[in-house]
Amino acid sequence: MKKDIILGGVGGQGILTIATVIGMAALSEGLQLKQSEVHGMSQRGGDVQSNLRISSDPIASDLIPEGKADMILAVEPLESLRYFNMLNRETGWLITSINPFKNIPDYPPLEEVLAEITKLPRYITIDADRIAQTQGSVKAANIVVLGAASPFIGLKYESLENAVRQLFGKKGEEIVNLNLQALKAGRDFAEENR
Repeated sequence: MKKDIILGGVGGQGILTIATVIGMAALSEGLQLKQSEVHGMSQRGGDVQSNLRISSDPIASDLIPEGKADMILAVEPLESLRYFNMLNRETGWLITSINPFKNIPDYPPLEEVLAEITKLPRYITIDADRIAQTQGSVKAANIVVLGAASPFIGLKYESLENAVRQLFGKKGEEIVNLNLQALKAGRDFAEENR
């Protein structure tokens, strides 16, 4: 088993929370894990990016070579385009929220951004904010996107659920359940729209 995942978003959107959940799930399955992070002025709405490499064999580097990523997982559509060159176009998946975070004055029209995404052979675009709101809080939008990516990550769904329980456990049962529902709602969307 080997999965190379690029996580992309903007500071405060929960990219590192997604990375933590995937990492905890991978370790619980006895897999190897390497991760690198780039925080571009994340406190001011800058980009946040993480390379996450999971494998049943030892991993030499924490950086994913260009064109070799199995997945781009983004919580912001324009940020997903930033890493297009990293995706393996033959087999890779792009999973992204369609909800823009307009932190620049010349943010392109959303229709143009989504049109570029839909040129890929394998992608899931999801209204994560709306789905998270229906589950109880828009703050869980990142977990909705993780749920949408879950069928393609190569980890057991139960491992992701357990990681969510472990990560959010100290915040109380209500927050755990909210995030579990968000995870499931994202997964259901992906299963219905893949």
